[in-house]
Amino acid sequence: MHKPGDVVLGGLFKVHYTSVFPELSFTSEPNQLTCQGFDTAGFRHAMTMAFAIDEINKNSHLLPNVTLGYSLYDSCATLVIGFSAALLLASGQEEQFLLQEKCLGTPPVLGIVGDDMSTSSIATSDVIGLFNLPIVSYYATCSCLSDRRRFPTFFRTIPSDAFQVRAMIKILKRFGWTWAGLLVSDNDYGLHVARTFQSDLAQSGGGCLAYSEILPLGEDPAEVKRIVEIMKKSTARVVIVFAYQIHMIQLMEEVVRENVTGLQWMASEAWSAAAVLQTPRLMPYLSGTLGIAIRRGEIPGLRDFLSRIRPDIHTSSSSNNYGHSMVMQFWEYTFQCRFAPPPAGWMEAGGELCTGQEDLESGGAELLDVSDLRPEYNIYKAVYALAYALDDLLQCKPGRGPFSGHSCATLQTSEPWQLMHYLEKVNFTTSFGDQVSFDENGDALPIYDVMNWLWLPDGRTKVQNVGLVKKLASKDEELTLDDDKIFWNFGSKQSPLSVCSESCPPGTRMARRKGQPLCCFDCVPCSQGKISNDTDSVECTSCPEDFWSNAQRDHCVLKKAEFLSYHEPLGICLTTTSLLGTFICAVVLGIFTYHRSTPIVRANNSELSFLLLVSLKLCFLCSLLFIGRPRLWTCQLRHAAFGISFVLCVSCILVKTMVVLAVFKASKPGGGTSLKWFGVVQQRGTVMVLTSIQATICTAWIVSASPAPHKNTQYHNDKIVYECVVGSTVGFAVLLGYIGLLAVLSFLLAFLARNLPDNFNEAKLITFSMLIFCAVWVAFVPAYVNSPGKYADAVEVFAILASSFGILLALFGPKCYIILLRPERNTKKAIMGCSITKT
Repeated sequence: MHKPGDVVLGGLFKVHYTSVFPELSFTSEPNQLTCQGFDTAGFRHAMTMAFAIDEINKNSHLLPNVTLGYSLYDSCATLVIGFSAALLLASGQEEQFLLQEKCLGTPPVLGIVGDDMSTSSIATSDVIGLFNLPIVSYYATCSCLSDRRRFPTFFRTIPSDAFQVRAMIKILKRFGWTWAGLLVSDNDYGLHVARTFQSDLAQSGGGCLAYSEILPLGEDPAEVKRIVEIMKKSTARVVIVFAYQIHMIQLMEEVVRENVTGLQWMASEAWSAAAVLQTPRLMPYLSGTLGIAIRRGEIPGLRDFLSRIRPDIHTSSSSNNYGHSMVMQFWEYTFQCRFAPPPAGWMEAGGELCTGQEDLESGGAELLDVSDLRPEYNIYKAVYALAYALDDLLQCKPGRGPFSGHSCATLQTSEPWQLMHYLEKVNFTTSFGDQVSFDENGDALPIYDVMNWLWLPDGRTKVQNVGLVKKLASKDEELTLDDDKIFWNFGSKQSPLSVCSESCPPGTRMARRKGQPLCCFDCVPCSQGKISNDTDSVECTSCPEDFWSNAQRDHCVLKKAEFLSYHEPLGICLTTTSLLGTFICAVVLGIFTYHRSTPIVRANNSELSFLLLVSLKLCFLCSLLFIGRPRLWTCQLRHAAFGISFVLCVSCILVKTMVVLAVFKASKPGGGTSLKWFGVVQQRGTVMVLTSIQATICTAWIVSASPAPHKNTQYHNDKIVYECVVGSTVGFAVLLGYIGLLAVLSFLLAFLARNLPDNFNEAKLITFSMLIFCAVWVAFVPAYVNSPGKYADAVEVFAILASSFGILLALFGPKCYIILLRPERNTKKAIMGCSITKT
């Protein structure tokens, strides 16, 4: 179909959707290919280009004084036919037709609009690029066409599949569909999409493919059946299909036959608005489909232009009859008639002749339906892009041009490569408000509508717009959806769940299943001390040192502090016992003070007895330093007070024992000199010296390696055990060893004096008290070493209290008994009488 002009633009459109190849016998010249299956939508596409050129010619502001013409070819959806037509346009070898009144020749084709198929566009651009002839496709989406090194002259007004894939992934993420199936056609369009989809899906982390299958191009029922069986067995509820209508028809026939329901279909732009699939037989399965569709636009005046199409208007007097025949074929297809002369037998079979005056309003509803202009809008933008580029070319001022020597191109000398220079920089806004420009790869600003298939109760089908996806200036994709408008073809009327594994809740982490995709995993609870506070956490994070995981493992809580507390039963018991011991010491001290002049008090070295009671009182009180939260001063003081108090106590006992032995020796003939070494001053001095040695040991220990509070997390993971570390084990051992040395020495001396006369029988009491003391502290060492945390402190407190009570009761119990209950024995006569009787 041709129209003359000063500049002619070429067009490739699918006016027929199939072709018949001749039989190749190799014995005679083969017949030409014949196109079959008239496609009214394809014819409307061709007429849209004719309308756009007609509109531009009427625009006084765009290309003034320049008339555009066109040369439109039918590709018949066949590579060889479309490729041949493109070569004719590029080489100028197409059939000549009347340019002006009496000028017959080849029009200067500066640009081509088309083809619609990616495979054809790849083949055409590979060759046409050699001519530097710009091609602006309105429907070829293969991302491979963005390769500027291979296709330097290719442009398009439809987004590439790379953007469409990212738009699909956006929708998957929006509804949480991480487990989906992918079906693609067996051609460049489908195979490139499959590679891009798998790559982008893996990079985005948005999900996994349960399966990826290739739909056969021709009739292959066995392969289609195999694919449908995979769909049935898969747990993926979402099926994404990048294929053409013919592939979907074959697939859906098998889907209906197998009655595969419960699937959420996602359609590529190739079939998202396909009316041939919106039938009562298929809609029970396809209802609710979400699809990516070419941006819908408004083209004012297009319907009026289409309604004025007539065979007689497009008839020319040229020898070429092709443009005339394209309109005639549409007319014959629409009104089921034939122009004269009709084919043989047509009239005999009852066929009618076309008059060319049939009412297009009543019979051409499909052609005149401009309610959903999508490919047409892209064609409209493609024609205007070429026109604006040509307008910029012609407005170049000599001396300021972009070519060599700052030259400009003219209408008579312009070349396709010069037009391409301006086409790369074109930027305009359509009457519908959409901006049109091309990036460095020749791709237009990407924008898609999101469509939803709705099956109405009356049986009608409605494809409604429910959203938009477009590319922002930040290079990110923005998805806008109206969730309330979306129809879901499920009983719940809600978005389906399509996951290989349910999301892992907080407190768990994902553990991949061996040999399965990333989206298939098990939810493993976080181990103790680790948490995850997000869904689908890959790893559990460890809690800080002073924190521990809660029971749900979803957040960290402060660890419980454990120490020997005044508020717990054990601490209360030990505190009460300590205070009781202190109180008893005070009572005994009061009794001895009150009865200090009595013989039993005086006879047993009253001054040492008072000092011993004070030291025992300090021993009971120092045990309180082991109870409560450890602090630096309590850690330093507890062992020092314990060591000094007990050395003071044992020193008093040791001196008392030595005094008993000295008195016994003095009572023997010639032993009077022994008492001069154990006078009151010597006794006091001995106690002070022995105690000062322990004080020196404690001071050196604290200065060199001071005991300090420590947070121990080794005993319990979920608890912090506050304890006092001794700082220096040697210091602690020397402290205990010194006490033990004095205690053993006291025990040995008392043991040797146990059989002295009754006057001095306090040695027996000392022997018994030291035996208790040594037994307690010998048992203390293994118990202390093997007791964790606060129980080590409890063991030490128990040892302090037990040994203190042992000394208190063993030494002062019998004396208090005589003082309080047997006062008749608390006389010098009674004591002496007892001695005389014994002797």
